Amino acid sequence: MSQTQDGEPGQGEGAVAELAKDPSSRKRFLSMMGGAGAASALAIFVAACGDDDDDDSASSDQADKQPKKSGGVDLEIVQYALTLEHLETDFYNAVIDAGIIKDAALGKVATMIRDNEQEHVDALTATVKQLGGTPQKPKTTFDAVLEGGEKMVLETAATVENLGAAAYLGQAARIQSKEVLAAALAIHTVEGRHAAALNSVVGKTIVPDGAFAKPASMEEVLPQVKPFLA
Repeated sequence: MSQTQDGEPGQGEGAVAELAKDPSSRKRFLSMMGGAGAASALAIFVAACGDDDDDDSASSDQADKQPKKSGGVDLEIVQYALTLEHLETDFYNAVIDAGIIKDAALGKVATMIRDNEQEHVDALTATVKQLGGTPQKPKTTFDAVLEGGEKMVLETAATVENLGAAAYLGQAARIQSKEVLAAALAIHTVEGRHAAALNSVVGKTIVPDGAFAKPASMEEVLPQVKPFLA
């Protein structure tokens, strides 16, 4: 197993790969995360990452010898996640401020999800700073969605939440730090719950991918959110 001297995985191996291979490390991680629920989420992350045992070991060894930049790939991932969380928070704020959702129960759900997304923003902002970066907040616009009325708003909310859950899963194999992985696991499960609730509201199945969630890469996610970035 490839690790740096401080016990963190080397750049040639992400935290998910290390946890999949090392039972003692995995046990400590799951204990920190809260047990059975975290184990289920970690299993999904491992499945999404696939088996990298056939990777070229020479390439991995060479990568391990390279010095880490401050924040490195984890900073890139956290900044990316922060962009998505800002987008979601801004979206719900715009919907709530516009008063488009007339049903009181749905309005409460929208407010609850908005509050969750704001907490994600706060946590990710702090993590970016801890990794030595400067948090970035995108400019967003949702006029076209708001003009489409309640039905379009709810369908967009469902789409965005499903995309958010897939986006976290898509970065799992790249995450180096167990702390960042723990945060991603925790947020991924909440995004999945948001998506299931909204899928139900708009008449979609709550498990669109079946028994195992499908990841989405940055290249797949960013074009889909681009219309909302001013």
